[in-house]
Amino acid sequence: MKAAVYYETGSPEVFRYEDVPDPVVGPTDILITVEAISIEGGDTLNRLGGDLNAVPHIVGYQCAGTVTEVGSDAVRFAVGDRVVTVGIDGSHAERRAVPEPFAWVIPAGVSTDEAACVPVPFGTADDCLFEFGRLVAGETALIHAGAGGVGIAAIQLAKRAGARVFATASSDDKLARLKELGLDEGINYATHDFVAEARRLTDGRGVDVVVDSVGATTLQGSIDVLAYRGRCVSVGDAGRAPAEQLNIANMRGNNQTFSGYFMGAEMLFFPRPHALIAGHLDAIAKGELRVVIDRAFPLSDAAAAHAYIESRQSFGRVLLTP
Repeated sequence: MKAAVYYETGSPEVFRYEDVPDPVVGPTDILITVEAISIEGGDTLNRLGGDLNAVPHIVGYQCAGTVTEVGSDAVRFAVGDRVVTVGIDGSHAERRAVPEPFAWVIPAGVSTDEAACVPVPFGTADDCLFEFGRLVAGETALIHAGAGGVGIAAIQLAKRAGARVFATASSDDKLARLKELGLDEGINYATHDFVAEARRLTDGRGVDVVVDSVGATTLQGSIDVLAYRGRCVSVGDAGRAPAEQLNIANMRGNNQTFSGYFMGAEMLFFPRPHALIAGHLDAIAKGELRVVIDRAFPLSDAAAAHAYIESRQSFGRVLLTP
């Protein structure tokens, strides 16, 4: 099969489009022919400096397609089913094998392209807001990187739950487009200090829940903007650098909470996220939630797709198509 691979981490130019062996299908695995690959933020970070499980390495958390083979002990899927899958790596390829618990049937009414964008961002957003952030109706939520995959999912989920929704983005145009997805208050972080602006918009109180996928220096601001009993959930390092030191001196006195979140660990240790993600797919089929796709690149042009994401021009998900 063909795959976008690299032999060392680095800039998008490390990608090579090459022939590699087909995946091996284990007893509880399914094999799919990949039709749509959603590039996740973690994919770009892993390409930049993550571990290489093999050389050449096939990066990628998430993709969707059609089942072409079922392992001898697999019982949930049949050849011909449309499914979306997640895994530690391996999505940037023409075929992928995953264990059954890491795949979902795509409901009628949801395109394969749309489904490819659902599990990681919607599952992450849901857990950050509700499982770890404990958001309830009437509270305020601040979503960083609102125009990204987790951001677009979180805005919709927070609004549906009855929260007042804030988000940051790099341009007024992106913030205007987020309004139709449920955004109440947009903050252009290129022109405004988001801590000061969020406090102004809340009459000095601050926000109840922050979902921070940016990290770096933004993470300190996410703690500083919390209201009394506020909760900050750190879910990524889109800022390309971890926060090396945080000042938490005021958190104890304000009964505030800081949590880290990684959906992969949650799926490994608890079955709960599987049903959660299935519910998101059903909600998209019913028109209750939306997937936003910016554009698609051929798999052979993975370098250009990753570079486009890192340019911060995208609004919504960027796909690869084998």
